[in-house]
Amino acid sequence: MTGHYDLIVIGAGMAGVAAANKCASAGWKVAIVDALPYGGTCALRGCDPKKILRRGAEIVDSAALMRGKGIDEAGLAINWTDLIKHKHGFTDPVPGNIEGALVGNGVDTLHGHARFTGPTTIAIDGSSYEAAHFLVVTGARPRPLPFAGHEHLVDSTAFMDLPELPERILFVGGGFISFEFAHIAARAGSSPVILDRGPRPLKAFDPDLVELLVNRGTAAGIDLWRETTITAVEPSGSAYRVSVERAGQPDTAQFDLVVHGAGRIPDLAGLDLDAAGVDWDENGVQVAPHLQSTSNPAVYAAGDSANTPGMPLTPVAVFEGKVAASNMLKGTTTVPDYTGVPTAVFTIPELTRVGMLEQDARDRGLDVEVRHHDTSGWYSNYRIGETTAATKILIDRTTDRIVGAHLLGPGYGELVNVLGLAMKLGLTTRQLKSMPAAYPTVGSDLGSLL
Repeated sequence: MTGHYDLIVIGAGMAGVAAANKCASAGWKVAIVDALPYGGTCALRGCDPKKILRRGAEIVDSAALMRGKGIDEAGLAINWTDLIKHKHGFTDPVPGNIEGALVGNGVDTLHGHARFTGPTTIAIDGSSYEAAHFLVVTGARPRPLPFAGHEHLVDSTAFMDLPELPERILFVGGGFISFEFAHIAARAGSSPVILDRGPRPLKAFDPDLVELLVNRGTAAGIDLWRETTITAVEPSGSAYRVSVERAGQPDTAQFDLVVHGAGRIPDLAGLDLDAAGVDWDENGVQVAPHLQSTSNPAVYAAGDSANTPGMPLTPVAVFEGKVAASNMLKGTTTVPDYTGVPTAVFTIPELTRVGMLEQDARDRGLDVEVRHHDTSGWYSNYRIGETTAATKILIDRTTDRIVGAHLLGPGYGELVNVLGLAMKLGLTTRQLKSMPAAYPTVGSDLGSLL
């Protein structure tokens, strides 16, 4: 046996790093392992680099909105190669910085593929380790696709490392990944298509605001194919011939690139969890509400790796990782509080949500007032030329508290955080409206939205 630890964390993303540091700071002997560079999806292959690329698209779109209003954007364009270099300026130092900080905090940093060999033992590329506790935080991977030629698709990681952006891009799936990258690609000069097998994309968001966003995307050059399924993808010279069924009718189209944006599943298959007696399925490790495995008390799981009510978001994974660490350290059964967790799809403009959808609230029998505003003509949007912006805030008439908020517009990715905090603290709309705000800012719109 190479080593014995109080805790071995499997997965060096943000959740795993937070848990490892917390337990090491409390005096535990801790190791962390990952086969990939330290940092995880969000810092290296997801949230952070994606939003760096979005910045280029924001500049181009913002200039276009001010056409005839004092800005001549002639000649303004994204240099894709330079934008990718800018992204690497952020991502390249991350693994070393994270590993250095872990080592400085007393955590042993291991590299390789970990798999369980027993209830309290793992092997990492041939070396054996034992621990009293394990935390599984291995993130997610692209969902397997059922059609012939699926191997020709690239994932979001590969998309963000393209040396140049092709003209015709098909994004498969109507979720976060497809919409965010299509909005970037359109401003970079490509002609993107989003393919969704259902009638309504971005199902987790307010349907009225989604349709406004779809129209905004159409104006930017994004085509949305609804109720369409792929039957095959095959190479055709330097491009790809994509066979689909649209409204029950077969069709084909040519694309230079096909991108997998059709969802992700927990990345657990290589861990040999069965050898540890850990119950799991495609939704993650089966855990009790306090994040401990229901079948092996030595194992905890968090983030995408765990079957919990939490949304698949990095901030959720991080606070689940911290709760799991605290429960291991103290022997407690604290349950994560998921109240007031906001989420956003960083299109242009961004679409955000916190709390319940309108139909969810009504299905639960709540007496809700929907405060719905078209804010496209409000000063904060007029100032920048934005033509598409709207909000819906759901208020429980009985308590005067927010039960859901849905916002589409520039800067609303920040404003939704205030509404999430209000929900978490149980603030009433009367209390929120009593708050003076710096003016003129997007935040100063809050009182009028309520």
